[in-house]
Amino acid sequence: MAVPLTVDGPEEDPMITTARLQLDPPGDADLEDLHRIYSDARTWTHLPSGRFADLATTREALAGWLADWHEHGLGAWVAREDGTVVGHGGCAVRQGAFWNLGYRFAPEAQGRGLATELAAAAVDAARERRPELPVVAYLLENNPGSAAVAEKVGLALRHRGPDAGNPDPSAVRLVLADRVLSEAELAATMR
Repeated sequence: MAVPLTVDGPEEDPMITTARLQLDPPGDADLEDLHRIYSDARTWTHLPSGRFADLATTREALAGWLADWHEHGLGAWVAREDGTVVGHGGCAVRQGAFWNLGYRFAPEAQGRGLATELAAAAVDAARERRPELPVVAYLLENNPGSAAVAEKVGLALRHRGPDAGNPDPSAVRLVLADRVLSEAELAATMR
């Protein structure tokens, strides 16, 4: 059964604007733009196995992103600059234990501070919605740009260790968070 690719949305308008970006929930019209970003090998230099191989994979991921919006009233946004989709990211609740901050931008949009703009808005939105949950970014150590964005929005390194399940056995996972994590919260970030 196909999951509809539309958002009924929370009662308030879920669209946010930053200095350069319009951030709004994804919809079916964004499928090809999201696939362009997620299927680009240059987007995945830190984790080649994460690349989306086909449109069906992107459609499945989009259904999950929409489910976050339906369940929690917040999830990852589509980021538009001057009307063009340049990225995707935001905060989504994971394992009921934390907000997961994530972001992915088209290679041509990287290095200009757009991920930091999106991440700052996402952290603010998560704290407004459910401040009792920590905001966490878990990422690979070989992705220093992503770690720099997380640090710029107030997250600090809370854990460094093997990245379980990664096809590269030497991969190291970093967990950055806006507060000290309990053992249960840290364990949830390892799933």
